[in-house]
Amino acid sequence: MDTYSLLREIADSWVLLAMFLFFIGVSIWAYLPSQRRNREEASLIPFRSDEGGTCGRACEGCACRALSLHVKGHDDV
Repeated sequence: MDTYSLLREIADSWVLLAMFLFFIGVSIWAYLPSQRRNREEASLIPFRSDEGGTCGRACEGCACRALSLHVKGHDDV
């Protein structure tokens, strides 16, 4: 048996199994209850304003300020 055939058989069976188990492990880790805050923070990324924008988050009723405080974990605004 030549080297190519041996490596091909290993890749077709064991490496494929290892990659599948890694995928399942990462999927389970991502949806653990301890990762909830990280998922919520990542879901709000599109709504964050750029730092160079006109909003200074200083006004009292500012929606940007409330959103940024929510992302940081200060929900009592």
